[in-house]
Amino acid sequence: MKILAFVDLHSDFTYLKKIIKTAKEKQPDFLVCAGDISDFGNDIEKIFKELSELNIPMLIIPGNHESSSTINQLCKKYKFAVNINKACYEVNEYCFLGYGEGGFSEEDPEFDELAEKFKKNLDKNKKLILVSHAPVYGTKVDYLSTLGHRGNKSIRRFIAEVKPKLVICGHFHDTATQIDRIGYTTIINPGKYGKIILI
Repeated sequence: MKILAFVDLHSDFTYLKKIIKTAKEKQPDFLVCAGDISDFGNDIEKIFKELSELNIPMLIIPGNHESSSTINQLCKKYKFAVNINKACYEVNEYCFLGYGEGGFSEEDPEFDELAEKFKKNLDKNKKLILVSHAPVYGTKVDYLSTLGHRGNKSIRRFIAEVKPKLVICGHFHDTATQIDRIGYTTIINPGKYGKIILI
């Protein structure tokens, strides 16, 4: 499967055009947006409309710049997009688990609760891809030069236990394009530039 992942676009149409160009050239199976597609909702419908013209399905979660309800409304209108926030989307041998909004918490009881429910229903034959707006604690994607590691420890524990194949995250612009690993799991902050990922 080929994914074109991006995050933290923040209504930047220069980079939207670059993502669209990459999508046309590389023809991914899915677009995956890990949140903050808009700048507090500005031009969000225009962004969806332009991406819809690619005729490539998009899996998306809200960041801290848009609500899940707004994303839901747009996904209903633009059928190419699916809001996977706090849900699992299965395709072939893969399961995409989304967890959006926020991004600031080191400890996240809501994610811990979701993770427990998910683990009980996890199909062991599926390869897991976690799409999170929050970065993973203790990795290259959460390290800020002035503050140190500021990512999500709840997500880190989940990765250690469940061992997803891939984590796509963002929120911290300073770590855009960073890639790290925890054991079997590859962790990527694709930034607003868009990154082709083969899985």
